[in-house]
Amino acid sequence: MESEKLSNAFLRLVNIMDELREKCPWDRKQTIHTLRTLSIEELYELTDAILNEDWPGIKEELGDLFLHLLFYARIAREQNHFKLIEVLDGISDKLISRHPHIYGDVKVESEDDVKRNWENLKLKEGKKSVLGGVPASLPAMVKAIRLQEKSKQVGFEWDNREQVWDKVEEEQKELAEAVRSGSQSHIEEEFGDLMFSMINYARFLSIDAETALERTNRKFIKRFEKMEEAVGLSGKKMNDLSLAELDAIWNEVKKQKTTD
Repeated sequence: MESEKLSNAFLRLVNIMDELREKCPWDRKQTIHTLRTLSIEELYELTDAILNEDWPGIKEELGDLFLHLLFYARIAREQNHFKLIEVLDGISDKLISRHPHIYGDVKVESEDDVKRNWENLKLKEGKKSVLGGVPASLPAMVKAIRLQEKSKQVGFEWDNREQVWDKVEEEQKELAEAVRSGSQSHIEEEFGDLMFSMINYARFLSIDAETALERTNRKFIKRFEKMEEAVGLSGKKMNDLSLAELDAIWNEVKKQKTTD
């Protein structure tokens, strides 16, 4: 049976993790702190594979992350904090509790209803704020997206995207005023406000701002590398050319078809 194969595969990985922790000098040396940076790296490798729709890569990176999760649980067991079974039972219990429309008699009509119920249940569980679940160490853009999504669940949301664009234009004007003032701290503040508003506008366009910016980053890299290649073929170096000359080459590169 497929479920039996899955159980055996999971237990095989658990046993390998235990064996490595007991016998491998490198694995014995690791702590939750030394693993933390490696886990972040593995997660970013997964996100790269996802952006590229690289399914073999996604499969491999998911395996790496599974290993890290088991590693943390193994260390926790060694230090008598908790066991792996508590982790698995804990997430199962939480999912059942937070999906009363599946495991109870609550009725929902949409995805937004599900999200609102989720946040309300978290508050009933003792969370002091709907924003409390947003990790402090998230990258700023991702954090802004999560803050906006969560505040939406309690009704703190614009009615339509036209209102959001009005806010973007308002923030643009305030940034221009700050630039004229010459106050660096004020400029930084207003620039942040403008970015926050643009991220909000992206949500109303059903665009993930982080993904959109990363796609632009990758497009810039590819075009810049093509520009470097074109300059190299001419026998010159980038520093030998004026900005106008470089811009002309850039515009030619832009005309070429590029993919993410």
